[in-house]
Amino acid sequence: GSDDIIAGNVSKYIVLPAGYCGQPKKGHLVFDACFESGNLGRVDHITEFEYDLFIRPDTCNPRFRVWFNFTVENVKESQ
Repeated sequence: GSDDIIAGNVSKYIVLPAGYCGQPKKGHLVFDACFESGNLGRVDHITEFEYDLFIRPDTCNPRFRVWFNFTVENVKESQ
């Protein structure tokens, strides 16, 4: 559930639709937060245009999630 503790950052995580088999295609987003100040802990695919993103709390203050820092690659036009 969304109350699970998120321990680390996603690292070049390719988000594929449920049931999809095969190589990733253009539009299958690649999320990465494996760098200093990255804080994306989990990504859930909802639809082609909707994702649930779970931000890790600040290392020095676990009560707050006031910023986000991650990259997204492999987007297709109009996505």
